[in-house]
Amino acid sequence: MHRFLAGRLAQALGVLWLVATLTFVLLRLVPGGPFDRERRLPPEVLANIAAKYRLDEPLPAQYLRYLSGLVRGDLGLSYRYVDRTVNAIVAETLPVSALLGGCAFLLALAVALLVGLFAGARPDTWADRLFLFVATLGISLPNFILGALLAWLFSLRLGWLPSGSWGAPADLVLPAITLGAAPAAYLSHLLRATLIENLGADFIRTARAKGLSEGAVLLKHALRNSLIPVLTVCGPLAAALVTGSFVVEYVFAVPGMGRFYISAVTDRDYPVIMGVTIVYTALLVLANLVVDLVYAVVDPRIKIADGPR
Repeated sequence: MHRFLAGRLAQALGVLWLVATLTFVLLRLVPGGPFDRERRLPPEVLANIAAKYRLDEPLPAQYLRYLSGLVRGDLGLSYRYVDRTVNAIVAETLPVSALLGGCAFLLALAVALLVGLFAGARPDTWADRLFLFVATLGISLPNFILGALLAWLFSLRLGWLPSGSWGAPADLVLPAITLGAAPAAYLSHLLRATLIENLGADFIRTARAKGLSEGAVLLKHALRNSLIPVLTVCGPLAAALVTGSFVVEYVFAVPGMGRFYISAVTDRDYPVIMGVTIVYTALLVLANLVVDLVYAVVDPRIKIADGPR
């Protein structure tokens, strides 16, 4: 276990370094600069700004200073929000995006387990065909269209739920449904297909031959083996949802990281772009590591060992 964790930690550090380097290089290759405006600033003002943010240094020096800050956990100063650090922006907005993404992930997982299990146990029935239609619609419908429809129906027309506000539990409902709809449809479809395949396997016929009830066969044997492919995609999916959806946060005016990221791209706020990218990468790597550890719990045949003894 210790050797496995050490190896994955080394891989994670390598991925973070590669992402940080590529982000730094690509941002510098984009034409223009972070302080270019339609109305050009006087040269002396630009020189003072460049000196304040140390943009007048050679690119290798900027790169080494950036990596040194990452090692110390310092993501730098924002160019747009004067005297405000990227750490403060992430600390303020990440919990909001994490709350929204966590609710959307739990919703997607609950729907996938219920609907996928129900449809997979009854293939080629009217309920299964209805599920396939709804799942295909959920995967195909863009979340900005779904969000607009939900806001129009439940907020403007019916007045049941708020839209465009943040702070109350009811404010989470519409954004979480919008963000979790497509993942719920995808996970349900994946679980259904895997469950149908496993129900025709030899070990299921053996379990039935032993006299086990259909419920025990379905839940204890078929479902447990069908969760492996679902867990494989749950890691990246959870990381993507926890960091929030830029479109959903914009549609429902959620004060999360997505809105800051969009404004940072527009304003070429390099430190915010790089900081949010690094945070997203770290969450993605962590989620994949958690999935690897959960594998051994769900399927005892999968073992995580330190190597040969």
